[in-house]
Amino acid sequence: MSGTEEILRLTVAALMSRSGERQGDLAAGLGLSQAQVSRKQSGSAHWSLEDVDLLAAHYGLAVLDLLAGPTHAVDVLHGAAQSLRPGAPPTSPVRPTPAPAETVVQESVGPCVLCGQPAMVELDGFPQHLSAEECAAAVAAASPTAASPTAEAPAAAPAEPSPIAETPTAPVAVTEPPVAPVADAEPPVAPVAETETAPAPATPASADPPRRGAPAYASGTLIEQIADRVHDVLAEHAGDADAAQAALIKTAIPDVMALLKASRVGGRYEHSEFPPTQDILRKKSQKGADEIWEGRPKWRNAALFSAAKKGERIEVTALDMNAAYLSALKAWLPIGQLREDTSGVHDPKKAGVHLITPAEWDHPDLPNPLGNRMEPGELWVTESTLRLLVDCARQGLADPPVIHRSLVSGATEGLLEKLRRALAETRRTALAEGDELTVAYVKAMYSKFVSTIGESSANREIRRPDWMHIIRSKAFANLWMKAHKAHKAGLAVVEISGTDELHVTGDWRAVFQEGRDLNEVKEKDTYILGGKR
Repeated sequence: MSGTEEILRLTVAALMSRSGERQGDLAAGLGLSQAQVSRKQSGSAHWSLEDVDLLAAHYGLAVLDLLAGPTHAVDVLHGAAQSLRPGAPPTSPVRPTPAPAETVVQESVGPCVLCGQPAMVELDGFPQHLSAEECAAAVAAASPTAASPTAEAPAAAPAEPSPIAETPTAPVAVTEPPVAPVADAEPPVAPVAETETAPAPATPASADPPRRGAPAYASGTLIEQIADRVHDVLAEHAGDADAAQAALIKTAIPDVMALLKASRVGGRYEHSEFPPTQDILRKKSQKGADEIWEGRPKWRNAALFSAAKKGERIEVTALDMNAAYLSALKAWLPIGQLREDTSGVHDPKKAGVHLITPAEWDHPDLPNPLGNRMEPGELWVTESTLRLLVDCARQGLADPPVIHRSLVSGATEGLLEKLRRALAETRRTALAEGDELTVAYVKAMYSKFVSTIGESSANREIRRPDWMHIIRSKAFANLWMKAHKAHKAGLAVVEISGTDELHVTGDWRAVFQEGRDLNEVKEKDTYILGGKR
């Protein structure tokens, strides 16, 4: 059973959907900012009693009508239900009386997840009817025998207050609710808190294509959105590619956040956008740092540099890893608020940050997976770094790290996967077509996403410094694994630095595929170690 505030959030979502409002419209009506409404609706902030009064006044409802659940509130909004106030007359709808039915065309947002028929309301990312009666009416209307008004379901009576999150009993006539299949999408289930899982509704089977204006379920739709955005901005600037690129880069942050929201429609989990920030993840000053060590690699092979100083000529190739942060979006990310775990055991189904004592690293021809940290003792590392250290222990390269304390939440590796695939496919196509404008736009989106999801004022849609550190650490871990691959193949690793530079000696093309795709590398430079570069 959902709590009162959760019912209120569902009710607000239903009222916004039925009245055609966006969060910005509601925020203006309440005297709030769009970000404040977003936080209240996501659960990172609370709707206050004063907010409830403002919401009721905004929609022209009694407070009790607003708190009676989304079905009742929507019915009262449209004059179809009596107010809950004893002896009160029916509440007037806040919106003007609509035109006659034959002149009003309301576009479906998709097939209802309960009965499979077109629905006009979307709640928490799922198209659905607001009651069993609406499902029954939709099924009856779609039935071949529904040829007269007598086949329509009767108007809904005032319902008992109940949360919309509870699945209403499906009509008897519905045997297998169909909805459109989703490519590479997670099953559409109700949002759950952190690691709890919930049973999914019946799996759909309809092959209807996505409707215009419908939620972006598949990455293909995201790709089209990116292409349309580039086309529109280019047209606005009369084909001036430089001006269009500047405009696209300027809006890269809100654009990528909109794509993220679209990619999460139908996802298994509802991630937290503004969870409480742990002290170790807070910057100590405006230009300072927090306590998380990302494992940034900066290493040189001391033996090779010593040999070069003694006169040995060593030919080196500097390789560049493509779109390092884009590849790193495939990382294990915590879904909800980080909570303390002192068991000392790494749970692969959770992710976060960990206080560890790393093992000794005794491989002078390979960089330490922790990067260039010289100080001994305990340190806080991210999920990506811990998993790399655990993997090194599994391969016998070092002892496993000792975990003293963890701050973790239930996790998934696929949280950003649809977004990553859409950006990667768009980038791949743009490179093949020589479309450097789109390549630059995609790069701006994923790089700014990673750099602003922490404590940045440039992105007010989300605050997840844990994600930022985990993704950056994943990029460093990916670079280390490339170095390890080269080493195992017989190449000598000369140097690694930043997020994307690997310097090696030997026939690197026998180990890595050359190109600009994510799984390829490109030659950045060749030089003689010890000579002029």
